[in-house]
Amino acid sequence: MSLKNPGAVAAIVSALRHVYGDEVARLMLVEGMSLADLIDAMFSAPLTHREAVRDITDGLDDFVISPDLGLMWHLRYIYADEPGSLHVVDMEIATPNGTLASRDVWLRLVSLKASRFRCQSFGLGSADSLQAALCD
Repeated sequence: MSLKNPGAVAAIVSALRHVYGDEVARLMLVEGMSLADLIDAMFSAPLTHREAVRDITDGLDDFVISPDLGLMWHLRYIYADEPGSLHVVDMEIATPNGTLASRDVWLRLVSLKASRFRCQSFGLGSADSLQAALCD
């Protein structure tokens, strides 16, 4: 299986590595993290706010989301308090059964071990621990 949005996933991997380092980033991708943790990392990375929001939104298709959301759900943006603000500060997921806060949504990167995805898209070298965990 290949990634649907390799560019967004590469940006997420880079942000996690920048904020947490290789080992913790690998653990977060393989074992999972909350959507809130991902948002915090992306907003702390050297990206524009707009790029971070876009990469999170585009990259969600490549993560296993828990709890199972079913077929109908959508990502809702929470904006800053200033009137007319378009500055995203958080996200939540709306489903027919209710709304889940970002801290209640768990994300784990889909397995790349069997994929034909080229790990060079992540900018990972052959001796890289993230490549070993995600791509071999």
